[in-house]
Amino acid sequence: MEKKIINTKNAPAPIGPYNQAVMVNNTLYISGQICIDPSTGNLKNRDIQDETHQVMQNLKSILTDAGLSFDNVVKTTIFITDMNRFSEINEIYGKYFSGSFPARETVQVSALPKGVNVEISTIAVA
Repeated sequence: MEKKIINTKNAPAPIGPYNQAVMVNNTLYISGQICIDPSTGNLKNRDIQDETHQVMQNLKSILTDAGLSFDNVVKTTIFITDMNRFSEINEIYGKYFSGSFPARETVQVSALPKGVNVEISTIAVA
């Protein structure tokens, strides 16, 4: 199995022992992204909409670096700290997909890295 590591300066550097993404054959596995602004290293979390946009922009940057787009995404996992915020997150998330949506699950968790409210990981196929 050949793995290609994807790390771009246009998305936040990993905050642990992992890569932003790994391509195996034609499948890209993107690690969970939070609302870190890669240009400043600061959280962009003025509100839940701002936070979700930054997460999606980070995913977009990684997809782009791998030569893919949201059209290639087949699966996402959304982790949120408050299921009552689901509709707000969902509204922003949905704007990033044109055409068909990927498979997905949304899971409420007790906490996320750096105290954020949302983290999203994806799987995309070239």
